[in-house]
Amino acid sequence: QLQLVESGGGTAQTGGSLRLSCTVSGNSFSRYAMGWFRQTPGKEREFVAHIERDDETDVADSVRGRFTISRDNAKNTVYLQMNSLKTEDTAVYYCAAQGGTLGIVMRYDPEKYRYWGRGTQVTVSS
Repeated sequence: QLQLVESGGGTAQTGGSLRLSCTVSGNSFSRYAMGWFRQTPGKEREFVAHIERDDETDVADSVRGRFTISRDNAKNTVYLQMNSLKTEDTAVYYCAAQGGTLGIVMRYDPEKYRYWGRGTQVTVSS
């Protein structure tokens, strides 16, 4: 059983940066595909970024060129570096994990991830 804990959320101004971290407890972190999703009130959870076990990455069109996902298997941690923040990036950001590999399309579906953190709030103000 994995436990995921997000950190690094907070408030930033437009054009600013934040780095989110998600630390995973449990064994075999390197065997899990990891994802970041975000959600605003009244909306469905939205895919943001994904990283495979082999460090293959994928990001949503809305954040491409601004957000970067990475992982450090020695620290059991996945990161989301967010630059050039926009007000529309305001959301609760969730970290998710799934054992094995998630192919294209599946990785965009939150229901394909078994483990979830509780989320961290990111607020971007103008």
